[in-house]
Amino acid sequence: MPKTEAELFAFLADLGIEVSTLRHPSLFTVADSQALRGEIAGGHTKNLFLKDKKDNFFLVSVDEEAVVDLKQIHHIIGAAGRVSFGKPEMLMELLGVVPGAVTVFGVINDTELRVKVVLDQELMRHAVINAHPLTNEATTSIAAADLVKFVEATGHDPVILKVTG
Repeated sequence: MPKTEAELFAFLADLGIEVSTLRHPSLFTVADSQALRGEIAGGHTKNLFLKDKKDNFFLVSVDEEAVVDLKQIHHIIGAAGRVSFGKPEMLMELLGVVPGAVTVFGVINDTELRVKVVLDQELMRHAVINAHPLTNEATTSIAAADLVKFVEATGHDPVILKVTG
C-alpha cells in the first residue's frame, strides 16, 4: 500500500522538517495550479515521470514554467536512449500516485529505489519549493535544503542538474 499524506507528514516531522500545506480543489495541470498564485510563495514544481528503453525510471522535478526537451533530456539525466512517460500503472507501483498528482514526495513509496530523482538546478534556486503531498488536493511548501534532506532520507541520491534552458 502506498503511504498516505498523513504518513508523509509524520516522516517529515520525524526528520525535523517543517512544512506548510494549503488545501485546494484537485489540480491536474500547471494552468490549474497557477490560479493559486499569490496564495503560495516559492518555486512551483512540474514533475515528469519518465522511463528509458531499459526500463530505468526517472522523476524529474522542474519549475512549473520550465520547458523540457524530451528528445534531448536523456543525455542530461543519464538515460539509456530516449525517454517516454512512464505508464500510470508504474507510476502507482513505484511512487504511489496517479497522473495529475506526480510529486517528488512520491519517492517515499519507492522503497526498492528504482526511480532516479533529478531536481532541476533552476528550481532549486528557490528558497521554498512547492509540491503535492501525494494528492493533488493540496500543496506543501518545503525549504529547498529540506527537500534534498527528505529525498536522501528515503534512500535516494538526488541529482541536481541543469535540465532546462
